[in-house]
Amino acid sequence: MSPPFGTGDASYQAAGGIDGLRRLVDDFYRLMDELPEAADLRRLHPESLEQSRDKLACFLSGWLGGPKLFSEKYGSIAIPSFHAQWPIGEALSGAWLGCMERAIALQPFSPEFAEYLLAQLRVPAHRVVQASRARHG
Repeated sequence: MSPPFGTGDASYQAAGGIDGLRRLVDDFYRLMDELPEAADLRRLHPESLEQSRDKLACFLSGWLGGPKLFSEKYGSIAIPSFHAQWPIGEALSGAWLGCMERAIALQPFSPEFAEYLLAQLRVPAHRVVQASRARHG
């Protein structure tokens, strides 16, 4: 029996390692480009999403217990305070989570891991809104 998600690198392995995370991130950003409800969210990103894709995949790797690729390549990051530079409210956070939920559904993840991952991602999404609200009022 495999260890529970969130233990060691169990979540990273359940996601398919870095290749699985890159597929997830590619689908996420493709959906952000395509979905009308994500248009405002997409405008917060640079025209080229190449670096955004790499940063998110690298971040998720370490966040899910795999190699700490983000800090190795880009240094440290505090997700809520970094994103607080933009006024991010519930609508943008919801659009982000909606794109991620759809992207997760496209992956060959077990239903248990898909549910776990989305639940875990709601935490930083909520903290980003709180940090942004504290900075922008």
